Amino acid sequence: MHIFITGGAGFLGSHLTELLLAQGDDVWVLDDLSTGSIENIEHIKNHPSFHYRVDSVMNAPLVAELVDRCDAIFHLAAAVGVRLIVESPVRTIETNIRGTEIVLQAAAKKKKRVLITSTSEVYGKSEKLPFREGDDLVSGPPTKGRWSYACSKAIDEFLSLAYWKERRLPVTIVRLFNTVGPRQTGRYGMVVPNFVRQALNGEPITVFGTGKQSRCFGYVGDVVEALSKLIRTQNAVGEIFNIGNDEEVSIKELAHRIRRITQSQSEIVYVPYDQAYEEGFEDMPRRVPSLEKIGQCIGYRPKTSLDEIIEKVVEFERNRRAGATPLAASASSLKMPVSVMQQSSPPAAQP
Repeated sequence: MHIFITGGAGFLGSHLTELLLAQGDDVWVLDDLSTGSIENIEHIKNHPSFHYRVDSVMNAPLVAELVDRCDAIFHLAAAVGVRLIVESPVRTIETNIRGTEIVLQAAAKKKKRVLITSTSEVYGKSEKLPFREGDDLVSGPPTKGRWSYACSKAIDEFLSLAYWKERRLPVTIVRLFNTVGPRQTGRYGMVVPNFVRQALNGEPITVFGTGKQSRCFGYVGDVVEALSKLIRTQNAVGEIFNIGNDEEVSIKELAHRIRRITQSQSEIVYVPYDQAYEEGFEDMPRRVPSLEKIGQCIGYRPKTSLDEIIEKVVEFERNRRAGATPLAASASSLKMPVSVMQQSSPPAAQP
């Protein structure tokens, strides 16, 4: 297949790109590098089936050109991370809604297969656990900035399904539950890489709130396998799926596990939400997915335990600090010929 990935130089996008190339697909990536990094794709830039452009998903003519080149689209480009969402609500809303609209409009003209990545955040304050795809979405008030992200992604879902129902655009929506793994940055508040960095530095491990809030962490390798299967599955069209892990852990327990695995002596300290983010910040006490629907559709079950995920993140971070090239191991699975010197398309100017 010829596949177009928006946000393909990001954490999730780069892992997905690797998998698709290993499967023999031709991959085009678009990323403005605002939260992604050229380092994530440096090791595959010379792959003969890889092509990339440095530009924004807001560039509608370029998006239309890349959609036209490909058979299917993974739309991953979005504002990510609680800190970024709180600090840049305008960017969050505009990027998430307008970017998705541009992708859907271009895909609808040629009836190209589209997979839209949404988030577990859309479940909001719902207390009905585990979260199922048909459940009500319970949002907080618009005066609380963090809910702007959830609402923008919910609008993406409504818009995507509208394109399916009205214009028969073959769309699949996935709600990601805390995907983690190597290459993820803690820059925007991602808890696992932040805790790992603090533990390896011997710094205090900072738990926001009481630490009693719980999450489920899915391994990026398991997640991208599911994404690849869903976009090739006809029964997934017009449907919403949770993807992640259903192994629940409190953030306090997560901090203790990371300290144990890293053999760190770091103190675990608790920081009130008001200090960490903004006054009156609201959080979800639990976030647990039902994986029944995706299991029935493609046989999905997470294969990687939380301790294994932590160990992979710790190994990656230690290699990075030691000056090793941890990305090279991933490149070996792509079976690139040593003689390959073909360069991907030169990047366009970033807006």
